[in-house]
Amino acid sequence: MNMQEIREIARERHVVAGRLKKGDLIRAIQRNEGNFDCYGSAREGACSQLECIWRKDCLAGKDGFRTRN
Repeated sequence: MNMQEIREIARERHVVAGRLKKGDLIRAIQRNEGNFDCYGSAREGACSQLECIWRKDCLAGKDGFRTRN
C-alpha cells in the first residue's frame, strides 16, 4: 500500500498523519482501531493476525522496516 492510500485511511479514521513515516502511521492507525500496533514487528515471517489489512506489506518489509524501535 502506498503512502497516499495509507494517509486516506488515516484521514477516514481521524488519525493525524503529520510527518509520520509509513510504519509509524500504520501503527497509529492500528492503535486507533483498538488493534495491536504490531506493524513491522513480525519475526521470521510469523504473524497471527490473518485478517490484518497491513499484513502483506508488513511481512514483505516493503518500507525496509522489519522491527520496531
